[in-house]
Amino acid sequence: MDPHSAVIERDIAFGFESAAELPTFVAPVVEEAFDAAAPDIDLCRLAANGNIAAFELIYERYHRRTYSLCLRMTSNQTEAEDLTQEVFIQLFRKIGSFRGDSAFSTWLHRLTVNQVLMHFRRRSVKNEKTSEDGEMPEQTVAGSANPNKMQVVDRIALKNAIAELPNGYRNVFILHDVEGFEHEEVARLMGISVGTSKSQLHKARLKLRGLLIKKQD
Repeated sequence: MDPHSAVIERDIAFGFESAAELPTFVAPVVEEAFDAAAPDIDLCRLAANGNIAAFELIYERYHRRTYSLCLRMTSNQTEAEDLTQEVFIQLFRKIGSFRGDSAFSTWLHRLTVNQVLMHFRRRSVKNEKTSEDGEMPEQTVAGSANPNKMQVVDRIALKNAIAELPNGYRNVFILHDVEGFEHEEVARLMGISVGTSKSQLHKARLKLRGLLIKKQD
């Protein structure tokens, strides 16, 4: 038997019609070790290079606050859980784009807000059209400038009232009064004008005031 025929018979015996179909050896990926207290920027670099353990640690650090933000914006536990998962799926895809120009928590916060707003747009939830009436004084709703300093009962009442707001009003109120975004940034995130952002905040505060007074009766 000539050498060529011997090679063919060997390949057929192992189930391959040609040597080109032989399996190739792939070296296992060795993940770089890291300290559990490593800063976020280092974990992002490792995760971007395929280190799953680093990404899991980022998830452990931030999934609770991400869920809390989603819950505040949607007032729906099921939607908040689903959106939290969507945020981290997007984070897994985009983590290599984080360059450390701002705190990772700030960067993830914006990513989360954008994901929630995209969720609302996908559901074709349209912001109610309002006239540009200007702003109400900061304390129209008592304590709204810093809900965390309110009495527990007042915070619960405010949370329940916020949940009753239309989506557009609620999102502007949360982004501006709770999260601290300026109107220019709220407008950019929601795809509305600055005037509409101010107007919707005005309407949201008025409606909240009415809801809170109603609950006290």
